[in-house]
Amino acid sequence: MEEKEYLELADLLYPKAKSLDYYMKKYPERKTAGEVTRIAPSPTGYLHIGQLYQAVVHRMVANRTNGIFYARLEDTDNKREVEKAGEIAYEMLCRFGLKPDEGYRGDASEIGDYGPYKQTERIEIYHAFAHELVKRGRAFPCFCKARENVEEIREDRLSELNENSDIAEHDPCRNLSLDDIKKNLEDKKPFALRLLSLGDSSKTHTFTDLIKGKKEVRENEKDDVLIKSNGIPVYAFAHIVDDTLMHTTTVIRGQEWYQSLPVHIELSRAFDFKPFKYAHTPNICVLDENGNKRKISKRKDKFADVRFFLKQGYPVEAVIEYLLNLLNSDFEIWRKNNPDLSYTEFPFELKKIGVTNPLFDFMKLNDISKSIISRYSAEKVFDSALEWARDYDKDAEMTLVKNKENLIKVFSIDRGTVRPRKDITYFSEILSLYDYVLPNFENNAEINLGAVNRADLVDFLKDYVKNYNLGVDNGEWFEIVKSIAFKHNFTDNKTYKQDPSSYAGNISDATKFLRIAITGKENSPELYSIMKILGRDENIKRINRLIEKLDK
Repeated sequence: MEEKEYLELADLLYPKAKSLDYYMKKYPERKTAGEVTRIAPSPTGYLHIGQLYQAVVHRMVANRTNGIFYARLEDTDNKREVEKAGEIAYEMLCRFGLKPDEGYRGDASEIGDYGPYKQTERIEIYHAFAHELVKRGRAFPCFCKARENVEEIREDRLSELNENSDIAEHDPCRNLSLDDIKKNLEDKKPFALRLLSLGDSSKTHTFTDLIKGKKEVRENEKDDVLIKSNGIPVYAFAHIVDDTLMHTTTVIRGQEWYQSLPVHIELSRAFDFKPFKYAHTPNICVLDENGNKRKISKRKDKFADVRFFLKQGYPVEAVIEYLLNLLNSDFEIWRKNNPDLSYTEFPFELKKIGVTNPLFDFMKLNDISKSIISRYSAEKVFDSALEWARDYDKDAEMTLVKNKENLIKVFSIDRGTVRPRKDITYFSEILSLYDYVLPNFENNAEINLGAVNRADLVDFLKDYVKNYNLGVDNGEWFEIVKSIAFKHNFTDNKTYKQDPSSYAGNISDATKFLRIAITGKENSPELYSIMKILGRDENIKRINRLIEKLDK
């Protein structure tokens, strides 16, 4: 077709479209000198851990340069849309400390001068850009029946190849005359808009990925669909339009989009737009049953939904810091050298992101979580646990409130020291970890005597009850326990007699069973402090219960 025919065709397809110039003036360049990044969730499900991982990158890059991080909702897939998914995604970003500076805000009104930030509210904008592309002779209407599945597409392609061995990835409708198109429109045939590709797959584009470095990709030669027959754009077209008008400077996305880059480059050039900077991040993976890496699955992995971590009671900063560990390998060293700084002060760099897919490691996440909680004050531990319980466990909330005093006392043991205790992984486990300071505690611990003689143990416990004394300091109390243990074969007599003040010997067996009697656990915070919290009557009652159990 000739130039005037393309203009006529553009007016036929999109008669109400405003000019491209209108939108370029409406959305002028931003005043910020920093990077402009965006997160663009789709409301087809919950916020995936991979999207949270991406959001960390966007937020850190924007923070580092005093730029802008905004949210856009890609809600064009109405068949798969899940009710309230967009609102939940925004809420999760905020809960994890990654609140966007502008854009889509769930139930609240959007903020910013570059909206609308929901794609379904931008249809007239997409049509204006489609009009421009048709006018330039770079797009055409396709009236082919939509293929239902992969097999149907494959059969159509084989048929086309048999008829024309020179066919590349071009759609047959690209050769329709203006009269043919008019006839189809008069017959009210639905159409999709396709890119009229000028690419040659024997040639390449050279570009620099901010993570992968300098790369080459083959030119696109496919007549990709840009706007579906329902008037809704596909990702490639919406990406170019939205990120251009919203002045995104750096497009950060998962490496699954890397293969689509050629069509995005061709589209940008078709509009004569300034190209974006791209960064394709690796995907977080897990190992399958055969020991091979696979992407985290919404269907197989319950932690794919970021709400899992909140429900478990992980501190949100633990999850973010773990993701930063995956993204920049030097974060762990930085954190060790800067234990009191916020992770937001970490000098994050895109170029330090690895190119291999990292494995999600719960052991590492748990270690980070324990370290973070160990730095909390006792009051903050309690408040955090209470906040978790209010959202996820009303019974736990009541228990926490009723036992606040004792719980804060036990949280205080070994806290605020150079090497604080690291026993809490997440807040949902607190009541099971410290159930021994709760009223009506039931000690169901299994008793494994090992090499300890039952009769000696019973005699030791009875003698301890007889000589019970917590009116002394921790050191004196421990000497009392040692002296009683000595009388009942819990020590090496010769060594103990030589230096009783420094000898521990098998005193660990004695204190182990005292600990089991009091807490039902072999490991706990300092036993002396726990016993001081519980008081004489409760301690003696629990020791006598163990004696009864051993005497049976």
